[in-house]
Amino acid sequence: MSESSPREQRAAAISYNASDAAPRVVAKGYGTTAQAILERAEEHGLYVHRSEELVDLLMRVDLDERIPPELYRAIAEVLAWVYALEQQLSSAPETEELRPNDDAV
Repeated sequence: MSESSPREQRAAAISYNASDAAPRVVAKGYGTTAQAILERAEEHGLYVHRSEELVDLLMRVDLDERIPPELYRAIAEVLAWVYALEQQLSSAPETEELRPNDDAV
């Protein structure tokens, strides 16, 4: 019987500006590259959404390419959740602990 090895860490980063037609994949990688992407995001205070399924799909998009229309809804839900979280953080007292809703993506 063979043991399944843990899946190699993967990460993808997107960027979106209101002037863009759609978000772009600006970084992606496996292993140490994925770890560097995650560390850089943390250093800059960026939200990291952990979804194996979404990363699988984003890994198929070429660097600096816009996400395909099939991913618009999933990415829009993540961006909407991040925006709402940022709004909560900007209006919350410093001592208040904020947690995402259970139904957030």
